[in-house]
Amino acid sequence: MSSFRIRPRFKHKISLKKEELESRIIEQLKTQKQLSSHYLPGHIYIKINSALQHFWSPQLHLSFDVEEDKTIVRGLYGPNPTVWAIFFFGYVILGLMACFVAVWGFSVWSLGKDADILWALPVIGLIALIMYLASQFGQKMAAQQMFDIHHFYESITKDKVEVY
Repeated sequence: MSSFRIRPRFKHKISLKKEELESRIIEQLKTQKQLSSHYLPGHIYIKINSALQHFWSPQLHLSFDVEEDKTIVRGLYGPNPTVWAIFFFGYVILGLMACFVAVWGFSVWSLGKDADILWALPVIGLIALIMYLASQFGQKMAAQQMFDIHHFYESITKDKVEVY
């Protein structure tokens, strides 16, 4: 699982029936002290137990589809949805600010006036870079927990699953 993936994922074809795989995962999760889960029909969210969670703790969202006689499991790793929303809206706000500053600044500049506001563009870029580096730091902090969740899934399916 490389650091440059924003939300690592996998797609896994398995010969078990969907219901059997779901029940196997739920039963194994009941014996885990480190992991907890939330189940919705066709979806399982595997999380780190609340006593062991920190701000950057990951979760795995598993969705199940049936194709022919095989079950397709799609896994998506990511942070807590609150953390994801903070970064998403942070980037949106920075993007909107950059657009506003660029339009205003270049309009003033095209009129031949002093466009000091354009100095805000590198500042906005620097803030975006700092947010990106913070997210990479958080991903490194959560790496061991992410590996634990992934190894748990692999131990249930008895398959090696490649994350991309």
